Amino acid sequence: MVLYLIGLGLSDEKNITIRGLEYIKESDYVYMEYYTSILTVDKTILEKYYNKEIILADREMIESNFDKEILEKAKTKKVSLLVVGDPFSATTHMDLYLRCINEGVKVETVHNASILNSIGITGLSLYRFGETVSIPFFTEKWRPYSFYDKICVNYNNDFHTLVLLDIKVKEISEENLIKGKKIYEKPRFMSVNIGLEELLEASKNCQREDYRNLINEDNLCFGVARIGSDNQIIKAGKIKDIIKMDFGNPLHSIVICGKTLFNIEKEVFDFYLKKSS
Repeated sequence: MVLYLIGLGLSDEKNITIRGLEYIKESDYVYMEYYTSILTVDKTILEKYYNKEIILADREMIESNFDKEILEKAKTKKVSLLVVGDPFSATTHMDLYLRCINEGVKVETVHNASILNSIGITGLSLYRFGETVSIPFFTEKWRPYSFYDKICVNYNNDFHTLVLLDIKVKEISEENLIKGKKIYEKPRFMSVNIGLEELLEASKNCQREDYRNLINEDNLCFGVARIGSDNQIIKAGKIKDIIKMDFGNPLHSIVICGKTLFNIEKEVFDFYLKKSS
């Protein structure tokens, strides 16, 4: 009958909107997408607060079994798919939206806060952000630097860059994939520190001479963690300083500042800089 795409916001069970909570309570099935992002609380806390059983939807379910597991149910029942942040912060969920529409399934969307708008807490104008980039975990054989070029484009245009950091939830290692073994790795969440290390490595090894070392240890940046929660951390400074700081538990993100800071941006940056020292 309907698929509800419900944003949960950024922190815990209480960030749900009133409309989202109403939809959850009337749903026959409630799923929670569990690989593009996470909340700071366990699903058992959500189940108690929403008074509903929640089925975790990992990458395999969403990418391979969505039609059979969720879409088919939504043709005859009311189904909720809970998404951390806002449902359309990730293109994954737009694909699911279109698949439902193409199958004649009604979709209702409940929006919520995401890192894309909540990063405004840094004082940087959202109008001055360029393309958002993601930094993946490097491996011995796979060290992609393409994200760095996008940061340089933003920087040369005097735009800020929101940098999202990789998470690995219920992933299978390359070795086990080759062997055909379905053994899941322990969850990993990239820290601000690792993200900045990889960024500096990409800067030093960039193929474009005009981009090489354009972003370096002296660039201004923010390191943030658990935005929207009671224990959020926001630290400002040069990369060489932020890279040494402890940001605690996930989730972490980075902002690389543009070439210039407007008056209010500079004022807020200095505020966080003093708190970080």
